[in-house]
Amino acid sequence: MSALVASALAQLVLLSSPPAAPARAEVPVNNPLLVPWAGPHGGVPPFDVARVEQLAPAIEAGMAAKLAAVEAIAADPAAPTFDNTLAAMERSGRALDRAMTVFGVFSSAMSTPEFQAVERDLAPKLAAFDDRITQDEKLFARIAAVYDARETSCKTPEQKRLAWLYYTTFVRAGAKLDPAAKQRVAAVNERLATLYTKFSQDVLADESGYTLVLEDEAALAGLPASVRAGMAAAAATRGKPGKWAVLNTRSSVEPFLAYSERRDLRERVWRDFTSRGDHGDAHDTKAAITEILKLRAERAKLLGYPTHAHWRLEDSMAKTPERAMALMEAVWPAAVARVREEVADMQAVADREGAGITIEPWDYRFYAEKVRKAKYDLDENEVKPYLQLEKLREAMFWVAGRLFDLHFTPAKGVPVYHPDVRVWEVKDGKGRHVGRWYFDPYARDGKRSGAWMNAYRAQERFDGEIPTIVSNNANFVKGKPGEPVLVSWTDAQTLFHEFGHAVHGLASSVVYPSLSGTAVARDYVEFPSQLLERWLETPEVLDRFARHVKTGKPLPRALVAKIQKASTFNQGFATVEYLSAALVDLKMHLAGPAEIDPAAFEKETLGALGMPREVVMRHRPPHFLHVFSGDGYSAGYYSYLWADTLSTDAWEAFTEAKGPYDRAVAARLREHVFSAGNTVDPADAYRAFRGRDPGIGALMRKRGFPVPPAQPAAGPR
Repeated sequence: MSALVASALAQLVLLSSPPAAPARAEVPVNNPLLVPWAGPHGGVPPFDVARVEQLAPAIEAGMAAKLAAVEAIAADPAAPTFDNTLAAMERSGRALDRAMTVFGVFSSAMSTPEFQAVERDLAPKLAAFDDRITQDEKLFARIAAVYDARETSCKTPEQKRLAWLYYTTFVRAGAKLDPAAKQRVAAVNERLATLYTKFSQDVLADESGYTLVLEDEAALAGLPASVRAGMAAAAATRGKPGKWAVLNTRSSVEPFLAYSERRDLRERVWRDFTSRGDHGDAHDTKAAITEILKLRAERAKLLGYPTHAHWRLEDSMAKTPERAMALMEAVWPAAVARVREEVADMQAVADREGAGITIEPWDYRFYAEKVRKAKYDLDENEVKPYLQLEKLREAMFWVAGRLFDLHFTPAKGVPVYHPDVRVWEVKDGKGRHVGRWYFDPYARDGKRSGAWMNAYRAQERFDGEIPTIVSNNANFVKGKPGEPVLVSWTDAQTLFHEFGHAVHGLASSVVYPSLSGTAVARDYVEFPSQLLERWLETPEVLDRFARHVKTGKPLPRALVAKIQKASTFNQGFATVEYLSAALVDLKMHLAGPAEIDPAAFEKETLGALGMPREVVMRHRPPHFLHVFSGDGYSAGYYSYLWADTLSTDAWEAFTEAKGPYDRAVAARLREHVFSAGNTVDPADAYRAFRGRDPGIGALMRKRGFPVPPAQPAAGPR
C-alpha cells in the first residue's frame, strides 16, 4: 500500500547513488527529500540535490509524520467510514513515500559504503515502524468495521477491493494476534530486516570483488569484437586501460561463457559467478540464510500458517504451495529430458573436435553455440550486430504506441542521479501526460546486477490526477564514447520484459495508489512483462529496428527464419536452470522450523529431483537476492513459470485473431490487464481478457515440450 512502508520497502527495486557528501554533514532544516516534488504533473524526484546524509533524517521525520496521521485516524471519534479511514490511510505518508523513493534508488543503483551504513541502521527501524501500524488495535478495528460493512460503506467495486486489501494485509501481518505474539512477530521482522540488508550487501560485495582482469590479448580467443570492446571499456573505467575485464555480473559473464575458447578461464569465471556469497569469508551468506529460514518459519506459525510458503501464497493466484508445486512438477520431467538431449548433442560436437573433455557446467553455453550453428545454421554473432541498444529502445517505444497508445518524447531538464540516466515524457494519443520513464542501462560500481523495473511514484486520481513515474534498469557494459552498444538476443528479450513492467505501470488507470500499476499478486505481476517479450520477434519490429550497426540494413529474412526455427533451442537448459531454483526455493520454505544447512539442502534437493550435473541453478541460495534480500519472491520464485503459463496462453489470443497487433485483442489486454492494477482479482481479470482460464498447453508448446494429457490450469479451477 502507499501506506505501508514495509510493503513498499519489500518491493523497492534498488537503484544507485550520486557522489555522497560527508556522512556527518549537517542536514538542512528543509530536507529536500521530504518536500513535495517540484515541476508540472506532480513533479519529479530531486535526485540532483539528494545526498546520503539526508536519508536517515528524512525517513525518520517521514515516519514520525505518518505515525501522527495514522494515530489521528485511529483516534477519530466519528464512526469509521471509507473516507475517514481507508481514504485517509491512502493520503498518509506522502513525505515518507518521497524519501523512500530516493532511498531505494541509492540502495540499488549507487550503493556506496556511506549509504550501506545508513541502510543497515534504517532497516530494522522501518520494520518496527510498519509493525507499529499494522498492530495498532484501534486502527485495525476501524479498518475491520469498514471491511465488514463494505457492501454499504464502499460506493464502488474499487473501494471494496481496497477495503479487502487493507483488511487482508493487516490480518496477515498479525493484527488479530494477542499482545505477546504481536511483540514476537515485531521482533522477528526487525531481525529479518537486518538480515535482508546484510545479505544484499554481502552479495554486492562479491559481485564487485571478483572482477577478472585479462592482460594478454591471447586470453580473448573466440570472443566477438563487441564483447572485447565491452571488456576493454569495463577495464578502463576501473583504472586498467589497455586491459580487459570480465565483471562478475550476468551481462558480462554469459557472453564470456558462450564464446571464450579458453576453457580454464571459462571455469574460473563460472566459479566466481556461481559462488557469490559462498566463499566462507566475511561476506558468506549461508549463516544468514539459515537464520532467515528459521525466523520465517516461526513467524508463519505465530500467524497461524503451517509454513512460510503457505503464508506467502495465500493471497497469490496459486493460493497454495501445492498448486504451485503441481505446475512445476508437470514441466520438470520434460525439461530434464530435453537437457539430456542437449548434453548429448554438445558432447558429440566436443568428441568430433577431439576436445577430450566431458561437458561441464562452464562448457554448456560454449558448446550450445556450436550446436546452434550445426543444427540451425544460426550463429548468435550474426544476429548481435543487428541488435543495437538504442534501436531496441526505439522498438519498445514503437510497440507501446501501437498496442497501448503510449508515446515517448525526451524530457529536458529533469534531474537524474547519474549521467547515464535519461528521462522521457509519456503521453497518450490525445497528448495527455500519463507519466515519465527513466532509463539507466549501464553497469557500474555500487549498482546491483541484473535488470529491473521500479516505480518512483504510483498512478492515482482520488485527490486529483497523479501520473506515475517508472524506471527501467540494466547492466550492459558501456562501450567507447559514441560507439553503439550491441546486445544478445536474450538480452533484447530481457529489455522488452522489463519494459513490460514499465508499461504495466504507465498504463495504470485506477483511483487509489495502493491498487495501482504493478501492485498485484506476485505470480501475476510477471505476466504482462513476459507477454511483452513476444513482440520483439515480430516482423514489424525486426524490419524497422533490427538494423546492422555498420550498413543500416534490416535483419535478413533468412536470418529471421533461422531465429524462429531455433526458438525452442536450449529450452531444456533455460527451463531447468530456472525451475531448479524455483523448486529449491519453495521446498526450503515448506521445510518448516527445521534448521537448514543451505549447502546440504541444495545438494540433497537437487539430487532427489534428478538435477542434471551439467546445469547449475540460475540463482543458488547464497546469492538468491529474489528470495533472501526481502520477503519479495520468497517461496514465490515459481511465479515466473506461473506467469509464463498466462503469457503464452495470452499470446495465442493474438495469434488466434488477426496477429500480434490486433487492435481488439490489444484493447482487451489494456483494459483488463495493463490498466486494471489490483482493482480486481487477477484470475477474474485474466478471464475477462481471455474468456476462459489458462492451461499449460501453450507453455509447453512454446518451449517445444510434449503437452501432457492432464493440463493443470494456472487460474482457479
